[in-house]
Amino acid sequence: MNNPKILIKNIYYMLSYAFSILKESNIEKVSGEDFDNIHNLFAAILSNGIGQQLKRGLHREYILNHDNLSAVRGKIDIQLNAKNRINCIHKIACEFDELSENNIFNQILKTTVLLLLKHKNVKSEYKNDLKQKMLFFSNVDTLAPQMINWSKIRFQRNNHTYRILISLCQFILEGMLLNKEDGEYKLASFVDEQHLHRLYEKFILEYYRRHYPELKPNASQIPWAVDDDCRTMLPVMQSDITLTSGKKTLIIDAKCYTKNTQSQFDKRTIHSANLYQLFTYVKNKILQDGFTEHEVSGLLLYARTADEIQPDGDFLMSGNRISVKTLDLNVSFEKIREQLNNIVQMF
Repeated sequence: MNNPKILIKNIYYMLSYAFSILKESNIEKVSGEDFDNIHNLFAAILSNGIGQQLKRGLHREYILNHDNLSAVRGKIDIQLNAKNRINCIHKIACEFDELSENNIFNQILKTTVLLLLKHKNVKSEYKNDLKQKMLFFSNVDTLAPQMINWSKIRFQRNNHTYRILISLCQFILEGMLLNKEDGEYKLASFVDEQHLHRLYEKFILEYYRRHYPELKPNASQIPWAVDDDCRTMLPVMQSDITLTSGKKTLIIDAKCYTKNTQSQFDKRTIHSANLYQLFTYVKNKILQDGFTEHEVSGLLLYARTADEIQPDGDFLMSGNRISVKTLDLNVSFEKIREQLNNIVQMF
């Protein structure tokens, strides 16, 4: 397969935009390093991020504990005390809260770091740095990666600094293919297509949010233009990126596939489903809230692969401009920036 070609350092930039870590000066310095594989990149970002969190202090939460003590602490556990008497244990069974760093946030960090430490491709310099930081996690447990319920993690004022690191850990733990061998989890060589696709979408959206806020970049939902206002059982139309300037709107559908064209009768063509989807988005957007005076265009933006034939074209369909382009991620980030800026100028 011809996977999208991406310079290792550009993965850092994509992660930086996707998880909004460019403002973190101690993490941004990672961009000055050269990485020969994705694992070293992840190790460096985590090391810098955890180091910054250690300066702030590890997040601590009150954890409910049960223990036999010499003096009363918290509440007396009546049932456990009864068992103590039967077993001739001359201590008081207590139930009490204790402020501890052994919580889900630090457990996720430790779990992710220990997986990276086991990988043969992570350089010793990064491993040593991570090991030093793990000394501060000696009282923190690890988790089974597949058992983490990411949707139940909640961020509040006292733990909001973990948001970026936890998002990165989720990308690593879900995106890296976890193989279980001899009872241990090991990281595969790279993210799968699904997670790379999500990163690609998020990166482009956040790039435009950062550099073109005046275009109101967002991943908006587009309502179906139905005559009777009944949308029961109709699927949600969720755009990847929508840019708006005055009465001009551009809907971008970002695609990161191992194959960005399809074969039909020995001929390479654009993925029909992608084209149908984008055309539907554009036509329904026009009719949204009487949008008939707006100029709505659509762009299928594929991540460029090593295939000889790449999708490229501009079409006028029922009065709307529909374009298909590729974004080359295997060049310097300045070149990537130039490509993304040119899209704004083009439309």
